[in-house]
Amino acid sequence: MKKLGMKLGTCAFTAALTLALAGCYSAPAANASGQTPPSAVSVQNGILVGANGMTLYTFDKDTAGSGKSVCNGPCATNWPPLMGKQAPSGGNYSVIQRDDGSSQIAYKGKPLYYWVKDGKAGDTTGDGVMGVWHTARP
Repeated sequence: MKKLGMKLGTCAFTAALTLALAGCYSAPAANASGQTPPSAVSVQNGILVGANGMTLYTFDKDTAGSGKSVCNGPCATNWPPLMGKQAPSGGNYSVIQRDDGSSQIAYKGKPLYYWVKDGKAGDTTGDGVMGVWHTARP
């Protein structure tokens, strides 16, 4: 019985420590220049993904190089924009201004979005939705 009590105490301590440390996480803060760090974008399995590993998409109705997103309101609820005030380094990235004044990352002039129905990193369930959404590829 004494061993069980020690195991339960150890488990309780570990759980409390995990919760305490989880509360220490915060989103990236502004750097010394007052700018937020660039959004991390990488390539996995030939597809652009955000810092969270989730697939990024482009929308056919957005015009490359226009500096605008036409996915606003309810559209942006289902297709959350990849937000960022500074373009990732490494080439073809830029920043566009959205209708609400916020900043969104674009690749080759096309704004980048997530899809709310992708449940985990690597999912590509938004590819081909309504024939106008596509995985973003380098």
